[in-house]
Amino acid sequence: MEPLLGYATLCLAEGLALDGTITTIDVNEEIASRTKAHFSKSRFNHQIITKTGDALKIIPKLEAYWDLVFIDADKENYLTYYEMVLPKLKPRGFIIVDNVLWDGKVIDENETDKKTKSLKLFNNFVHQDTRVDNLLLPIRDGLMILRKK
Repeated sequence: MEPLLGYATLCLAEGLALDGTITTIDVNEEIASRTKAHFSKSRFNHQIITKTGDALKIIPKLEAYWDLVFIDADKENYLTYYEMVLPKLKPRGFIIVDNVLWDGKVIDENETDKKTKSLKLFNNFVHQDTRVDNLLLPIRDGLMILRKK
């Protein structure tokens, strides 16, 4: 059985206002196509905008201001994504970041792979960032919830 790609997006769509939209970005064309097929079968299809390509190039071109951003992408660029979306986040808006505990590797001083080091840097940075309040939920692989002041 094929996994339900886009599940998180569909869950977030449950909370959308009638005129609200969600924009998703996926670098992988095959996955984006399969995800879009799942969206087309949902009642939220008209509210989900899909973009395919490099998020580092797409995000600066988006002119929207967001109430909520969900980051679940290449771990090495979490801090870059954060800095790119924060100015486009409305005051008191939220950023939710997935996988911030990285299977517990972020607290292991001996873990030095690139993804773990990037997540450690990200976690430390946002913890010190006075532009946001943050909450780390130690569920599954870790979920960071940040609220812009």
